[in-house]
Amino acid sequence: MTEHAFSPAERSAIYRVIAARRDMRRFVPGSEIPEDVLFRLLQAAHAAPSVGLMQPWRFIRITDPALRRDIHAVVDDERQRTAEALGPRNAEFLALKVEGILDCAELFVVALGDGRQAHVFGRRTLPQMDLASVSCAIENLWLAARAEGLGMGWVSIFDPRRLGQLLGVPEDAEAVAVLCLGPVPEFPDRPQLEIDDWAVGRPLSEFVAENRWAAQAPIVGWST
Repeated sequence: MTEHAFSPAERSAIYRVIAARRDMRRFVPGSEIPEDVLFRLLQAAHAAPSVGLMQPWRFIRITDPALRRDIHAVVDDERQRTAEALGPRNAEFLALKVEGILDCAELFVVALGDGRQAHVFGRRTLPQMDLASVSCAIENLWLAARAEGLGMGWVSIFDPRRLGQLLGVPEDAEAVAVLCLGPVPEFPDRPQLEIDDWAVGRPLSEFVAENRWAAQAPIVGWST
């Protein structure tokens, strides 16, 4: 521990909100988020790190009910195509609730900004670092929302070009996420896809190596 560490209570809160974050699909219909809370959440997102300080994120707040329904239609079309691509798990997938677009208090579309090609710092060999930076902004928003007692769901089931055309996104920009945000009935104690028997989270030990790709890191406690 160093003199720069936060207090034990503050550290505990940070780890708690990380552990309690969930990808939410069920929201309280007709609910609202106060503007000051929404501003804090977006400020948290905007405080994310970005490669070369390029800040490639763009947040589009959807306030038009008709546009919200159009976005839902784009997502539902891709949901059907995803089900077809899953073959034997088709029916199982269609039984899942994969979004809360029509029920959430606030809806945002997050896009990679235009003009990203001008940013070379940190992207010459890894151009995808713009997406990594946007992902950090989304995670900041997610954690801040959970700390405020709000749920968030990241929807990625859509055709980016079709959604971009719907929202007037420039050709050199790209929609990468639909975010459903708002009060929720409850936060489950484990990921919803585990509860729905779609997938099971694997332990940290399977994802950490030492010095080489397949050499397991002998760290006590990392098997859970």
